[in-house]
Amino acid sequence: MNHLETDELSHFWHLSVDDAFNKLSCRISGLTSKEADERLKQYGLNTIKSKKRVSALMLFLSQFKSPITLLLIAAALLSARLGDVTDTVIILVIVLISSLLSFWQEKGAANAVNELMKLVQLNCSVLRDGDKKEIPMERAVPGDIIYLTAGDIIPGDSLIIESQEIFVDEAAFTGETYPVEKSSGILSAEIQLSKRSNSLFMGSHVISGKATALVIKTGRQTEFGKISSDLLHKAPETDFERGIRRFGYMLMEVTLLLVFIIFAVNVYLHKPVLDSFLFSLALAVGLTPQLLPAIISVNLSTGARRMARKQVIVKRLSSIENFGSMNILCSDKTGTITEGKVKLKDALDIDGNHNYKVLQYAWLNASLQQGFHNPVDAAICQSYQQRSESFTAITEIPYDFNRKRLTVQITNGAEIIAITKGALNAVLGICSKVETAKGIDDIATYRKQIDEQYQQLSSSGFRTLGVAYKNIDKEYKITRDDEQDMIFLGFIALFDPPKPGIDATIKKLNELGVSLKIITGDNALVAKSLALQVGLSQPNIVTGAQLHKMNNVGLLHKAKAIDIFAEVEPDQKERIIAILKRAGFVVGFMGDGINDAPALHIADVGISVNTAVDVAKEAAEIVLLSNSLDVLVDGIVEGRKTFTNTMKYIFMATSANFGNMFSMAGASLMMPFLPLLPKQILLTNLLTDFPEMAIAADKVDDINIQSPQRWDLGFIRRFMVIFGLLSSVFDYLTFGLLLFIMHTKEKAFQTGWFTESVISAILIVLVVRTRLPFFKSLPGKLLSIATILVLIFVLLIPALPLANWMGFTPLPLQYYWWMLLIVGLYLFSAELAKRWFYRSLKKRVKK
Repeated sequence: MNHLETDELSHFWHLSVDDAFNKLSCRISGLTSKEADERLKQYGLNTIKSKKRVSALMLFLSQFKSPITLLLIAAALLSARLGDVTDTVIILVIVLISSLLSFWQEKGAANAVNELMKLVQLNCSVLRDGDKKEIPMERAVPGDIIYLTAGDIIPGDSLIIESQEIFVDEAAFTGETYPVEKSSGILSAEIQLSKRSNSLFMGSHVISGKATALVIKTGRQTEFGKISSDLLHKAPETDFERGIRRFGYMLMEVTLLLVFIIFAVNVYLHKPVLDSFLFSLALAVGLTPQLLPAIISVNLSTGARRMARKQVIVKRLSSIENFGSMNILCSDKTGTITEGKVKLKDALDIDGNHNYKVLQYAWLNASLQQGFHNPVDAAICQSYQQRSESFTAITEIPYDFNRKRLTVQITNGAEIIAITKGALNAVLGICSKVETAKGIDDIATYRKQIDEQYQQLSSSGFRTLGVAYKNIDKEYKITRDDEQDMIFLGFIALFDPPKPGIDATIKKLNELGVSLKIITGDNALVAKSLALQVGLSQPNIVTGAQLHKMNNVGLLHKAKAIDIFAEVEPDQKERIIAILKRAGFVVGFMGDGINDAPALHIADVGISVNTAVDVAKEAAEIVLLSNSLDVLVDGIVEGRKTFTNTMKYIFMATSANFGNMFSMAGASLMMPFLPLLPKQILLTNLLTDFPEMAIAADKVDDINIQSPQRWDLGFIRRFMVIFGLLSSVFDYLTFGLLLFIMHTKEKAFQTGWFTESVISAILIVLVVRTRLPFFKSLPGKLLSIATILVLIFVLLIPALPLANWMGFTPLPLQYYWWMLLIVGLYLFSAELAKRWFYRSLKKRVKK
């Protein structure tokens, strides 16, 4: 019987820790690797998302899900039943080849994405084989003992074994925006979820403190898993996804209208009903960019692989477009603009003199705290050489973003001391006295002197913390209520120098059309000092206090001009990003801290680093393997390349391809025979799609990288009308040549028209793929090879054995000279139309 199905474990908060160990057949020393593997087989991977990969067969069958394709197959089978077996086989073979190409592309894209995701998987700390180990979160099992600290995501529904001032964000379950304090204990079986103070739930995360807990439930058995995973995880639709969907609707509307008219008129003209139906459906297939989903997947996955080589991992492929469209980047300064290696400048008393006791007490606080390890504590520990091992920790009150301080209670056997370190105002707020060179005195007398010293240090660019202490008379573990009546001891001055070359990197971002806005919790004076060092000569700075006084309308008006948001509270980050989005910007936010998750969620592009806390890494869509703006610049460029290459297929589908099918529809109404047979239309569609599969590796012009790009359906619609009609003009010239100059019959007309339409469609890609004159921007190697291969095949096909099956016949040599002239004029006209189109677009943008 499954342990998780027992009544006792369904109310595990009602159990003691020992009872829970017995029910799960585990122990305080943790599971062995063998036991964990057996439980993983029993309970499955620890995820609420289905980890079952789509089988190759199902992926292949999904290529036939288009209603138009299914109708075409059904009509072809009907045709076979009526005796036309050869045509049916040819149609089915072409559809099969097209589907196989799409399947091959999508399968490769899916495999590439799965490999990239392994680079940024979330881990958790567990006790296995008697040792503390890091394992992938999805491999945690019931019976595991887990260790949690600030920033960790809870890997499964768990019972607390022991804890120290642990506060957890459970907003996903309770709607409560404030962190909830947790501790061990036994609760009533009937108590509601929000009151289960001894339990931790999968999907929530630790805000502060630490705990050791026993995993009771994993995966879909958790409270998190019982909530619809779609509701919890469905990401908002990006501009790119919305644009593709609307583009598909637009093409579908045009296709259905055209197909209905063509079929109705052909029947009215007494042409064979089945032939007319097959022709209409084949025309619909030709109009529908059948490979669009596959080509988008391939382009995005190829882009993701290129970005991975630049140390940028894309967790959600569709976010690549937003990444390329981003025109404002909000980021903290630590580790991105600065080196991220905090160094201790000095430990000072209130007179600004070096003070050994301040450094010693700061070291005791930093070295004996057991919570979230950070660069500040590391810098203090590295700077204190005369280390004393006589003090041990009794307890601590962990750092959190409301108190902005950390207190440790320590003893050496003779005395008990509480030492607090944190933001200066947060420390001063709990002090009633100050230690001076003359002794202990009332803090009010020295408050002005302390503030002046703080201002001086901050103006010099030093991040300044306060240190305070008090002696504890009796042995008991202190709580937050004991953080009062402390003695202010002095300052810790720290510095984090700017990265070498960061000014050039910021300049590169500006050249790419991306404005950098710094959001920091540091005070305005430190932020201004840094801004001057990185080349911002007159930075516009707004503080958190000023933000509180600003309404949304005022902030909306000023947000664009603000360079630095300083002294910002955690909840203000979300507001800043929301306002910038309302102002019409595509906003990226780069964060790696516990309090950055809400801002990462709301940003158009959430960016984190692989060393970030779990909750930040999980919320991000883009994860950097290096905490550097240079890496980000490379990622933006690759994102824009990917977007540009995807648009090239759209331009092809809306120019020659659309024009050819539109022309064919019109010709079918005027001629006594079909301009192309259904099987010939499908072959045309297959051959014109083939070179486009190489677009993902195509070269991209600098002009497409220099500024943010956004999906614009109006732009695509105008492009389709202009270049589609231009294509039709030369199609009708070809019709005139074949009918009135060469006086061709049905087979020769269809062969000539097929040859011209395929060649013009694959060559026009060379024009529409770039805004530059096509001879100044040559295609990539793969696209060139694919285009040449199709060109050779089309010219040879009338002479191949395949020609008779397809209904083709050899053409006179003079036709090829005429065709060369028509295609040449078409390309020349398209080049002129392209220049006019983009010139008029530039004028429209300026207006």
